[in-house]
Amino acid sequence: MKLTIVGCSGSFPGPQSPASCYLLSAEADGRTWRVLLDLGNGSLGALQRYMDLRQIDAVFLSHLHPDHCMDLCGLHVAVHWDPTGWNQPRIPVWGPVATADRMATAYGLELDPGMHEDFHFSSWTERTPVQVGPFTVTPFPVLHPVEEAYALRVEVSELNGDGVEEKRVLTYSGDTDACAGLVEAASASDIFLCEAAFHEGRDDAISGVHLTGRRAGEVATAASVKRLLLTHLPVWNDASVTVGEARSSYTGSLAVAVAGVSYTV
Repeated sequence: MKLTIVGCSGSFPGPQSPASCYLLSAEADGRTWRVLLDLGNGSLGALQRYMDLRQIDAVFLSHLHPDHCMDLCGLHVAVHWDPTGWNQPRIPVWGPVATADRMATAYGLELDPGMHEDFHFSSWTERTPVQVGPFTVTPFPVLHPVEEAYALRVEVSELNGDGVEEKRVLTYSGDTDACAGLVEAASASDIFLCEAAFHEGRDDAISGVHLTGRRAGEVATAASVKRLLLTHLPVWNDASVTVGEARSSYTGSLAVAVAGVSYTV
């Protein structure tokens, strides 16, 4: 499984990165499958550096804040108004119950048909896995001030160099503060792609919204993850401070997500 950081800027796009969007790809059934974790504002343009939009097999939304979902509106335009014709099935979109109506309202469409002609909307059921090609995606409820927010655990079974099938796991935190659901989602992950939007001493007294680097490290330690990849840093954050905070509570492999960089899970 390959992870490409399309966008990782926290809360709004920054000068070096769009907002949250992560491309996962894996081989199965003689082809490459490609799914997106979130499609935040500014990410649709950058995504086209890495793939043709017709190659999107599914979009998985962690929650409905604009920095995680709003470029679904742009994707609607790409699908609906392509003068050559889209000529592909509707794109599966998994997200909170309100996803279809929220996107239609954001674009000023009537709720019926809204964007249903372009996307096949399905709603998460917590801890119930969804299968798309080689990807098994399981949503876990987390702590963020919206009606529904999820961490997404993504599992893929692949052959290693010896021809033995192994399960690879990436967990994406979405937006959340520390909570039991996040630890459960991240348990023994190969990569824990975890937000760290707050700083100790500036934001640590704010609860139920975001993680600091220290709290992200504490979750990673509790979940026994193999690698912690910090993401969703706002433009006003110093990444070195965030890393220092995380290092105080996590001793494993640690890095900060950078737009345009790819990782093998």
